[in-house]
Amino acid sequence: MINKIIAIVLLVAVTSTYSIARVQKLTSDSIKTSEKTQSQKYLKGEPLLFSKVSPVPLAFYQNKIYKRRLDSLQKTIPLTCNQYVQRYIDLYTSKRKEQVGKILGLSKYYFPILEKALKEAGIPEEIKFITIVESALNPNAVSYAGAKGLWQFMSATAKGYGLQMDHYVDERKDPVQASYAAASYFKDVYNQFGDWLLAIAAYNCGASIVSKAIEKSGGVADFWRIRPYLPKQTQNYVPAFIATNYVMNYYKKHNILPAAVWINTATDVIEVNRVVSLVSIAKAANLDLGLLSALNPSYKKQIINGSQVRPKQLVMPLLSRQVYGPVYDALNPQEVYKEAYYVEKKAIGSLKSKLYRRQHLLKRKIG
Repeated sequence: MINKIIAIVLLVAVTSTYSIARVQKLTSDSIKTSEKTQSQKYLKGEPLLFSKVSPVPLAFYQNKIYKRRLDSLQKTIPLTCNQYVQRYIDLYTSKRKEQVGKILGLSKYYFPILEKALKEAGIPEEIKFITIVESALNPNAVSYAGAKGLWQFMSATAKGYGLQMDHYVDERKDPVQASYAAASYFKDVYNQFGDWLLAIAAYNCGASIVSKAIEKSGGVADFWRIRPYLPKQTQNYVPAFIATNYVMNYYKKHNILPAAVWINTATDVIEVNRVVSLVSIAKAANLDLGLLSALNPSYKKQIINGSQVRPKQLVMPLLSRQVYGPVYDALNPQEVYKEAYYVEKKAIGSLKSKLYRRQHLLKRKIG
């Protein structure tokens, strides 16, 4: 009888080992297939949302260590530990170590900006991790649908939350202004649903789609209950957000090191009330133009079109006293007005040319 029990136990153990190995192989194959088609865009610093990895049975990911760690991080937003979250944790802590290291380095500059805006609006600090899923902390990120900036605002939503977009500036790419707009958005959707995970889902797919998913699920306002009724990307969006919370706090446990980044963490903000060129400022301050542009990503033409009525902000690295004079002169120019006028005139000329060609083609078609 004892021998029989031992034999059964051994059989179960072997079967379980085979099942786990098979699931690991399937998961590994799924990741490899997805990586083959997507590796290039992720190496370029695109979002950490990996939507094509196949789901894995829940029993395989009952890892008490990860659950305990996520529980220790939980503040306002529920950080559920399940197979969907676990597969993103596994991905970020293995195949995406280099990218996570780069994001950790960038976070030293960007996170204080995001945290300030979120705190002032009364939004949980954890929401800052959305920017990693959305843009990998790249203010110049542009999605295939035309969303831009750290928070990946679409133009219509951005305008609705007060962000300016014109010939000179696109405030979706301004870390400060876009963070205040995102905080306002999250306040609105949280007030609508009363649930932070649903608010996060709504940020990805829209509040109306979340509302419809709640109806389809029988009226239960819970992300994990409505998940099957959401778009595929949104189904993965919340697990990716939770996994990002984990990896940004427990990266040391996985031998991930923050990468050294070029961006300055010590900066000054100068109010500019006239039209000035980033080129002239960089020259006066003896700064690399690429660095100055990176600190001011919202200026599309490398021209700050400030005015007395609507001054703009210029972010600069801390300067030495020796360049105060030249920088002051660059911020109070006369000739830059000509440069700005030339850019505006060129744009208007280009628009007139396009309109003329369209009219000419139209006449030819009618004739």
